[in-house]
Amino acid sequence: MSYRFRQSICNEVFEGWEFRRTCEAVKKAGYDGIEIAPFTLAETPGAIAPERRRELKQIMADNGLAFVGLHWLMVSPKGLHVTTPDEELYRRSWDHIRDLIDLCADLGDQRVMVFGSPFQRNSTGGLTPEEATRRFVEGLKSVAGHAAGRGVRILVEALPKAQSDIVNTVAAAAAIVEEIGSPAIQTMFDTHNAVDETEPHAVVLERFYDKIFHVHVNELDGGYCGSGDYDFKPIFEVLRRKNFPEWVSLEAFDFKPGAEFIADQSLRHLKAEIAQLS
Repeated sequence: MSYRFRQSICNEVFEGWEFRRTCEAVKKAGYDGIEIAPFTLAETPGAIAPERRRELKQIMADNGLAFVGLHWLMVSPKGLHVTTPDEELYRRSWDHIRDLIDLCADLGDQRVMVFGSPFQRNSTGGLTPEEATRRFVEGLKSVAGHAAGRGVRILVEALPKAQSDIVNTVAAAAAIVEEIGSPAIQTMFDTHNAVDETEPHAVVLERFYDKIFHVHVNELDGGYCGSGDYDFKPIFEVLRRKNFPEWVSLEAFDFKPGAEFIADQSLRHLKAEIAQLS
């Protein structure tokens, strides 16, 4: 059987849409999965009652969509920070991550949490970036057991220096994965956020492949796939050759063209790129 990419889309592009309508549009566009930004469901994960979690899970199933995971973990509630020297705020922030682990586990079987959230992890309170990184690592260690117990993988996302002053390359993210040594803490690859990599993206992807459990695709300026000139073929070639079993998920940041247009055009472009693979 030939390899088939598993493609999904992040739901926040459908800003303001009711969740069922979003799922219907995602399926109509041709995706097999949906990735969810938790702030689009409620301000806090604790506000999403068990019956609502079951309803959301059923809506995805009704539309033939797999739940892929969560991203944009720290957008709400406001004021949280995972590297702060303020111990009470630090505790509340990592309690929020624990709550998100439970939400992620309750929504479906594809259980990844992409941990980007630059503003909530940057060095603050007089800490150096190195000290903030250590706070980040210790926080990840503190939730790793809970994540493993719920079957959730937390994926440390590398962010460019323009967004964050800690964990700027996949190599840095992979070093954290190595240090923690838990199957629940891994990393991922994002085309838009890999601008500080000094090697071709396909080389980076191959080098750290065994720690990469998710891929985000978008143009380097954050536009939908096909709106720029990013060549996706080299990374797709690596993923196909490796029989990548996880998801390739569209995360666009410019919503102006409209949700349905972005979803449709991106998938068309990605399929055209895949069709050109040797």
